[in-house]
Parts: sequence; C-alpha cells; structure tokens
Amino acid sequence: MFVVRPADGPARSWFDASIAYALEESSGKAPARRATKLPELLITEALRMHLATAPAAERGWIVGLRDPLLGPAMAAIHAAPERRWTVDDLAAEAGVSRSRLDARFREVLGRSPIRYLNEWRMHVAQDLLATTDTTVAAIARRVGYDAEEAFSRAFKRAHGRSPALWRTARADRSPS
Repeated sequence: MFVVRPADGPARSWFDASIAYALEESSGKAPARRATKLPELLITEALRMHLATAPAAERGWIVGLRDPLLGPAMAAIHAAPERRWTVDDLAAEAGVSRSRLDARFREVLGRSPIRYLNEWRMHVAQDLLATTDTTVAAIARRVGYDAEEAFSRAFKRAHGRSPALWRTARADRSPS
C-alpha cells in the first residue's frame, strides 16, 4: 500500500473528480451505467504519481527497463529466460561492452546481469508453479534448465523448498 497526494492543479482536480464519480457510480444511487475503465485509469495515474516521487525511483527493475543500457538486456532476458545467456550476449543486445553492462546492472539493480537472470528465472518458475499444472520438468526447461534436478536445487536455494513442495504448500494455503 502507498499513499498518493497529488499537487494542486489539473491532475489533482481530475483525480478528485474521478474518485467522486467512481464512488457515486458504485453507491447504487446513480442510474445504472455500463462499466467504464475509470478504476484502471485511476490506478495507472496513482502509480505514475507514486513512481515519480518514490525514493526508490532511481533504482529497481522499473528504472532498469527504462534505462537505455539495461532495457534491451532486461527485455531479452524477460522474452527468453530459457536461453543460455552470457554477459557477452546481453551486452550485444544492449550494444555496449560487457564491463559497461555489468557495471550498470550493479549500479541500478544492485546485482550482476547473471544474478538478475537467475532471479528472473526463479520468478517465472514460481509464477508457473502457482498458476499452472505444468510439470516441474517442463517448467525447468521453460526457464533454461536441461535437468530437473539442477532446477530443483536452484529453486530450493531461492525459495527454501523444492518446487513440488513449494507448490503443495501453496495449494494447502489457498482457499478452496
């Protein structure tokens, strides 16, 4: 959760009027109208305002994606986490030297490109385990592991339990 306090001006007026309108629409007092995209617009604007002023706005993956050096390398990782990426490959995607890319990853994201790649792979794997019935072996291949055992060891290092146990524990916590 975060709090957004827009500065006085046109954005603030639009934001306040939109919230008042959305509350009126949802109260049941106004005549029924077709659904609008207003809630999504409000959330988008609130996030934009928050990110523009957040202390962490100079670091992190959002800034990395917008960074001219990191953006292409991160987009390549996100598009193909299964690929056997090297720092040389990622530097070529970004059009910079491997030392410059490595330094920029550490400066903006606080980690090396390969560490970011491994963390992204575990994030994708966790999402697949949570939202699909895909086998652990298939997920391992989807995130760049030839051997299910190697993937399971990496996942356990990242999440404290094997993929199968993590999935089971998550399913046990989910409301039926």
